[in-house]
Amino acid sequence: MTLAPGFYDIAPGDVATVVTYLEMRAPVAPRPELDPGFRLRRVETPEANWYRRLFRKVGAEDWMWFSRLVIDEPALLEILHDPGVEVYVAERDGEELGLLELDFREAGACELAFFGLARAAIGQGAGRWLMNRALELAWREGVARFHLHTCTLDSPQALDFYRRSGFEPVKREVEVLRDPRLTGHLPEDAAPHVPVLK
Repeated sequence: MTLAPGFYDIAPGDVATVVTYLEMRAPVAPRPELDPGFRLRRVETPEANWYRRLFRKVGAEDWMWFSRLVIDEPALLEILHDPGVEVYVAERDGEELGLLELDFREAGACELAFFGLARAAIGQGAGRWLMNRALELAWREGVARFHLHTCTLDSPQALDFYRRSGFEPVKREVEVLRDPRLTGHLPEDAAPHVPVLK
């Protein structure tokens, strides 16, 4: 369904976001980076509790990440343990501060499923460092498309960051969903830039 130009009411208890899809069809040169002192470690078979703890730390406090919090554990582990899905954690001094998840389940493509840093790692060049690692890992034999989506509930810097990294916007959608702060999946003070309307 395509929305006509205009304004649309959102029901109380719902939130709306604009989702932008981006892709690159060929590898790009990595952007110059500083060494933020991180190491990237692949987690071969992540445990659900470990994954959700990192997922919350990276995306739920500020940006209303919740998609992996509303599915049950068997469904989550089916994704995370699929041989086409790779989960990486960015660590510094033993602290887990970043999440990189690549999804190769679609033939000929890699999706940047999740990419983010905890608050303590932002503003130190770690984002560019992590993106360069993502580019190295994604572009392998048989991959002709590297893609992702972001939305207006995410960091306001995210869209420009992805474009500077070489991704091109290709599509937009409006998504309406139940506010996860009212369903109990996130605390009510999460994502303070998005007002809670009951």
